[in-house]
Amino acid sequence: MPLLLDTNPLREGLPTERVAEPCAVVIFGGTGDLSHRKMMPALFSLYCKGLLPAGFAIIGVGRRARSEDDFRESVRASLEMAQVLGPGSCAWEDFAAAIKYVAADHTAPEDYQGISEALTWADTERGAAGNRLIYLAIPPEGFEAIVRNLQTSGLDQSDGWTRLVVEKPFGVDLESAKRLNTEILKVFREDQVYRIDHYLGKETVQNILVFRFANSFLEPIWNQRYIDHVQITIAETLGVEERGDYYDATGALRDMVQNHALQLMSLVAMEPPASLDPDDIRNEKMKVFRNVRRVSEDDVDRFAVRGQYGSGFFMGEWAKAYREEPKVAPDSATETFVALELYIDNWRWSGVPIYIRTGKRLSRRMTEIAVQFKDVPDVLFRKARPEQMEANVLAIKVQPDEGIVLKAESKVPGLGLRLRPVQMDFRYGSSFGAQAPEAYQRLLLDAILGDASLFSRGDAVEECWEIVTPILRSWQSRPPEGFSNYLPGSWGPRSALDLIERGGRRWRKL
Repeated sequence: MPLLLDTNPLREGLPTERVAEPCAVVIFGGTGDLSHRKMMPALFSLYCKGLLPAGFAIIGVGRRARSEDDFRESVRASLEMAQVLGPGSCAWEDFAAAIKYVAADHTAPEDYQGISEALTWADTERGAAGNRLIYLAIPPEGFEAIVRNLQTSGLDQSDGWTRLVVEKPFGVDLESAKRLNTEILKVFREDQVYRIDHYLGKETVQNILVFRFANSFLEPIWNQRYIDHVQITIAETLGVEERGDYYDATGALRDMVQNHALQLMSLVAMEPPASLDPDDIRNEKMKVFRNVRRVSEDDVDRFAVRGQYGSGFFMGEWAKAYREEPKVAPDSATETFVALELYIDNWRWSGVPIYIRTGKRLSRRMTEIAVQFKDVPDVLFRKARPEQMEANVLAIKVQPDEGIVLKAESKVPGLGLRLRPVQMDFRYGSSFGAQAPEAYQRLLLDAILGDASLFSRGDAVEECWEIVTPILRSWQSRPPEGFSNYLPGSWGPRSALDLIERGGRRWRKL
């Protein structure tokens, strides 16, 4: 039996997590980076917390021929590197007994016989009860072949349930996303398909709905009468590292905005769902996407900015320009920074700009949603604070320090009347005395449980591509001027400042 490690006394009285049904987790790309860096540590952590049942199995599928012992040792090494396996952790031997490896070319129908035999082992030896979660941890160009071969080999059907988890990017544009949806839905029902976005598994992202709809003081002011604008920042200090070939064909708009940033926006902007049923939540998110004002190709320069990092000293060492990175074209026009000004044309958000910025080689690693409220009339406290009072800001910090911060004006202690902005700061670690679970733990468990709340629906994916497509087309038709146009360690190009300052606003200092 796995050991229950989550015994922190500060968590006493909190609801116990649900334990999943028996199942086999089939990982295409089982020898790949995603499997070993994220999925295996997440599954092991779930096992150690007692959230996986006794009847579970993990079937890694990879192209390379290797022994079962060799594959298990590679998993063990990954767990040690992720620091989830060590003294005091649950028994590795019990977890390893649930692991099987199948060498198979996912494009070859005849190789699926080995996967079928492994699933039979999972059902008969491990008690997986015919339930299977099929995870496509491979590049998206392989999705269609796997789905077709699953159908040809009969592995899309079972005596229990079958679910398909698909990693991003889900298509590279609107047309490819529609084609991929069509091909997958020829074999699987929409309610069997789980399109994963790891940002939605972060604890603070999940807390957005709770914070908004479980607190009565927020809802009356969560609208265009009181909110001036919203800023969503997804900043990375790293460059493209060894992913130059992938990134050069993708860019920041596809890589971060079409999925992560728009998903965060939808949670901030959606109406209260009828219930916590996954489809009720996703229906409200879909309404947000449909109401986002489309930017015409002729107006892209007014509402969108792109940038590319150059070279310079950053964090004590010389950082290469993007065009000098391995596997990147020396004259690449791919953007590593995007800033957008979007509008949601409905009653709640009419006239409220939503500013999004994301980029690589920026000053700090930070993901934050900041809701800035309108200024208070400068009447009562003009003498106490001669300069303009700072507007209230509710900042939802997604990473690295998950929490929520409210900035408000307060009186400075003393005999006189002076005002100064202060912060009311809530952090998960200090408030609950426990580390928030890694995103893949939550998402894998939800997929096994059949809870699709944090996964993207096919129509929503297509709607998000509709939003960014005019921008993509405009940028593809016009080469950028002045790339590279921002230094490593900055907050992007000057044009990003111009974008927000045109409306009399400024980016938050992070």
